[in-house]
Amino acid sequence: MTEQQWNQLTRIIKGDVIDPLPIGFIIDCPWLPNWYGITIMEYFSNDQLWLDANLKALNMFPGVMFLPGFWSEYGMCTEPSAFGAKCTFPPNEFPHAHKVIRSADDIDNLVIPNPKTDGMLPFMLNRLRLAQSKIEDAGHQIRFAVARGPLNIASYMMGTTEFLTIMMMQPDKAELLINKITEFLKNWLELQRETFPSIDGIFLLDDIIGFIGEAEFRQFGLPYFKDIYSADVSVKFLHNDAQCVVSAPFLPEIGINLFNMGFDVSLNDLKEMTNNKVVMLGNIPPRDVLASGTPDDVKQAVTKQIKEMKDTSNLIMSCGGGMPPAVSTENIQAFIEAVKNVK
Repeated sequence: MTEQQWNQLTRIIKGDVIDPLPIGFIIDCPWLPNWYGITIMEYFSNDQLWLDANLKALNMFPGVMFLPGFWSEYGMCTEPSAFGAKCTFPPNEFPHAHKVIRSADDIDNLVIPNPKTDGMLPFMLNRLRLAQSKIEDAGHQIRFAVARGPLNIASYMMGTTEFLTIMMMQPDKAELLINKITEFLKNWLELQRETFPSIDGIFLLDDIIGFIGEAEFRQFGLPYFKDIYSADVSVKFLHNDAQCVVSAPFLPEIGINLFNMGFDVSLNDLKEMTNNKVVMLGNIPPRDVLASGTPDDVKQAVTKQIKEMKDTSNLIMSCGGGMPPAVSTENIQAFIEAVKNVK
């Protein structure tokens, strides 16, 4: 992000109303490589192509905040790889992390990884180190420490069904696993912040909190997210595009001040659930409108969304989730034009 974009983001979080409404999108491997014209494997394995793809998006849409910005990642394999997960990388499909926990008893002997040396994490940091001067020469800074959330990582390490089952059947084992992952995440996020002093934001992605009820969230989610987000940073960003009506009311208590959700709940309802204390990043349907729709479809959806808002404070226009595959340049331009033209 540029200094101007970062300052605008922090102003929005402090309650300033920006006119026209700001626009932001989460971009990573599901969209960026193929939009740029390369495979996902090329994006992961060639640092120059990774950098060029990110720079092209920033230069083509200079008025858009792309979050987290220069995301150094290997898809869902990123954090599980540090725990020893086997990772499968098809040439142009999303990578997959395989299970490392076969039974709840395996959790007892699970070793908390060292993010300086384990899995793909050193490669992620080194990619950013090598690119840092070029990122800064282009007028941008590395602003976010990024990771998948604790329940998300647990679901990859065990399997989603198996992890949700031990929450019910062996809650002590589930808590032990989440504790270990939380300690790892705190170390990993802190390492990113130490490596790049320009970082002043934390970004977690965790859809599994959308699969549990309130009692389970209070036990297995709330205390751990509060611990992670207790870090002293200006922007505390969460993505969950699964169901969020259970967890959303707790976002202010956790300390989250920027939230990207799915499109199944209206922004007006989410603002009410959070007492309008959280900046909402959303929530046009990503696949059916932004990816599969025409430019006119996009314009109509954006216009409708803005006109339905009771209050446009604490709002950054986006899609409901990250940028999905196959979104065209024309549809992004239509999105931008629609936001600028709504009165």
